Amino acid sequence: MSLEKILTVLDPALPNQPFPSASSALKNPDGLLAIDGCLSAQRIINAYRHGIFPWFSPGEPILWWSPNPRLILYPDDLLVSRSLAKTIRRNKFSITIDQAFPDVIDACAETRNAQEGTWISDDMKQAYNKLHQQNIAHSIEAWNNETLVGGLYGLAIGQVFFGESMFHKQSDASKVAFVTLVQQLKNWGYKLIDCQVRTEHLVSLGATEISRDQFLSHLNVLCEESPNEKAWPV
Repeated sequence: MSLEKILTVLDPALPNQPFPSASSALKNPDGLLAIDGCLSAQRIINAYRHGIFPWFSPGEPILWWSPNPRLILYPDDLLVSRSLAKTIRRNKFSITIDQAFPDVIDACAETRNAQEGTWISDDMKQAYNKLHQQNIAHSIEAWNNETLVGGLYGLAIGQVFFGESMFHKQSDASKVAFVTLVQQLKNWGYKLIDCQVRTEHLVSLGATEISRDQFLSHLNVLCEESPNEKAWPV
């Protein structure tokens, strides 16, 4: 049976079209909810606010997901191992925010492509670069001298940061960037970091799984709250 027969098909010409309820997502593959649509800023922001994100390979239609359970991190639960703390104290990497967003998303795409095939297509890059220009998508960069060696990017909505992808070209670079981000988000009044699906890498840093219903309950409140006014220096 084709996906179009079992999933909601979104209209590319209607960026404000509501998504179906996340509770209607498939169990296999876990969380697949809708198909097609567009990658406009309106649609992407609406998706994240409702616990949904796009993830698809080149040549596929746009696929929208809301997996259950959901991997998240409460900033207070961040775990930093002794070895990672030692790396941070050594100041091996300098960390910046929003200084090289296009380079970070390009590097994430390259890393994914080398390992398992990329889902960060040119269309995805274009969409998230536009969101960065609107001060919604953000990057955190790790540098060794003047070389970009790690980082991550995601969306900030209300008091939630929705992590999208990370990369590293030197050991611990992305971890140091992530730890720095979490600590900064906490200072800015963020209450939740969405990590999407389970990875042992993120679990080792304190991420935990919660039910989709609990995740959506968090979003209903936190996406409507404002972070500290000093968040995300422009």
